[in-house]
Amino acid sequence: MKIVVGISGGSGAIYALALLKVLRELGVESHLVVSRMGAYVTEQECGVSLDELRDAADVFYENDNLAAPIASGSCRMDGMVIVPCSMKTLASVASGISDSLLTRAADVAIKEGRKLILVARETPLSPIHLENMLKLARMGVTIMPASPAFYHQPQQLSDLVAFLVGRILDQLAIDHHLTARWGEQGGA
Repeated sequence: MKIVVGISGGSGAIYALALLKVLRELGVESHLVVSRMGAYVTEQECGVSLDELRDAADVFYENDNLAAPIASGSCRMDGMVIVPCSMKTLASVASGISDSLLTRAADVAIKEGRKLILVARETPLSPIHLENMLKLARMGVTIMPASPAFYHQPQQLSDLVAFLVGRILDQLAIDHHLTARWGEQGGA
């Protein structure tokens, strides 16, 4: 499998780092694009530089490279996740504004009928945010708020991160064993 991972400027870079790590462990090829603010927030929240992000992915693209393979529908990818997805990025995708590689790759995923997951990171949500999410959901885009669950009785932050990353992998139909499922040993 080949998955595009986008990191925009919303809080929650820890989810992107964990997703990239798990994709590598599972042998899934990751293609990474990071917005300027995504790089900034990742550095601020996690102490991870853009160079370290590059190393976490199999393929890295500069966000201003609109000639990159993932900007074309002829580039075969199995899906795309923007994690975290800022409301600016979500609004651009909802409006078809493809002024960066991140938003162009999302536009390609929509037009090609590929799986697109936006891990929305904002609270509270305004009516504009909700309208944009509804518009995208009606197009078949999966909107996943960065909201962990607690039924698996997390003991540390990594348990909460693993839960959300596991749900992202579920949406991509990638098998994993990150957390116990409902009704399984350890899951309520």
